[in-house]
Amino acid sequence: MDKSRWNFPSNNRGVKKLKDSEVMSSPPSSNEKFLRDKDKISVIIAAAGKGTRMNHSLPKQYLPLEGKPILAHTLINLSKIPAVDSITLVVSEDRIDWCKEKIIDKFNIKKVEKIIAGGETRSESVVNGLQSLDKKTQIVAIHDGVRPFITASVFNNIIKHIGKFGAVICAIPVRDTLKNVNEKNEVKSTQDRKGLWLVQTPQIFRYSLIMKAYKKAAEEGFQATDDAGVVERLPHPVKIVEGSSFNVKITTPEDLILAEAIFEIGNW
Repeated sequence: MDKSRWNFPSNNRGVKKLKDSEVMSSPPSSNEKFLRDKDKISVIIAAAGKGTRMNHSLPKQYLPLEGKPILAHTLINLSKIPAVDSITLVVSEDRIDWCKEKIIDKFNIKKVEKIIAGGETRSESVVNGLQSLDKKTQIVAIHDGVRPFITASVFNNIIKHIGKFGAVICAIPVRDTLKNVNEKNEVKSTQDRKGLWLVQTPQIFRYSLIMKAYKKAAEEGFQATDDAGVVERLPHPVKIVEGSSFNVKITTPEDLILAEAIFEIGNW
């Protein structure tokens, strides 16, 4: 692996296992300061993927949803959150000009400060985004470009813990029954779902912490399963707060149908 480029392929579906009934690891020392008003909060939007599971000629983030590209909804909703100071959009290099014209300019999304090229993997794209941020950034939120139903409520619920923990993510408890199967798709056992959470984004970190974590991961050749995964490996505690069932990630045709239904329901 070319460590100088910080290349981290991702290969999981985002399930976190917590110890017993805990919703967080042990907290950092009590003398850590809470979030200060002057802290700059930047958001990195990971949107450079090809979206092969959607089985469509267009990458999923550009598919229409209620008359706008999915990515446009994500950016618009994030821009409405007062705590967000700036947004860095990470897309494939061939989509930079298109995104500026067809999304940023068209929908007048002023909080997007820059659009940069992503890498071969999501993690490499995130690192490109991290390295491009303003030096004044203290807090960075990393969010999927195809999670358009982000709200101020979810975002602020994460932010209010960041000063104490330095790393906070949102998730929802696993409610379905989980089965372990063998290579023949025969059930081996039933997984105890106690302490299992389905991880969402945004995942929010102290900028210095997430940079330190990704640098160590590169040095050790560790492939992160998500952004919180590299922080856990430092080790550093990561707090989980409850997200929203409406905060869906649109990756399949079925997800797109669900997203359309959420729009029809409203009040998400």
